[in-house]
Amino acid sequence: MEEPIGTLTPLSDTGQVVADPEQDLRGRTVIDSAGEKVGTVTDLLVDTAANAVRFLRVEHGGVLGFGATASFIPVDAISRVTDDEVYVESAKDRIAGAPRYDPDLVDQRDYYEKIYGHYGYPPFWTPGYFYPGFPNGR
Repeated sequence: MEEPIGTLTPLSDTGQVVADPEQDLRGRTVIDSAGEKVGTVTDLLVDTAANAVRFLRVEHGGVLGFGATASFIPVDAISRVTDDEVYVESAKDRIAGAPRYDPDLVDQRDYYEKIYGHYGYPPFWTPGYFYPGFPNGR
């Protein structure tokens, strides 16, 4: 039987705030590895057991907020953070092709494994995992 992972909850649903406001990435523009705008960070998915951010919830596409698609990007993919932008080590088409967000699957281990596999990172529950933190661009 698989070890359960902590519940991953959108930060906006927890009533908590990020201790260091500079690390609250919500509202920042996501820039891909080619320097192209991907979308906007709309939420942070927090591992409630470890009290750590595991994914960025990024909305992209659509017009005036209608028809936008939500994708998760592991924090491991962050290469740089500025006051207004989050740079990730993935191309726009890879992000667009990520496993789709499905609220019915949010707490399921296989869904997260697919996301990590899509981006080429080991899941946070694997032995020897090292939390990446947020690189600062300043």
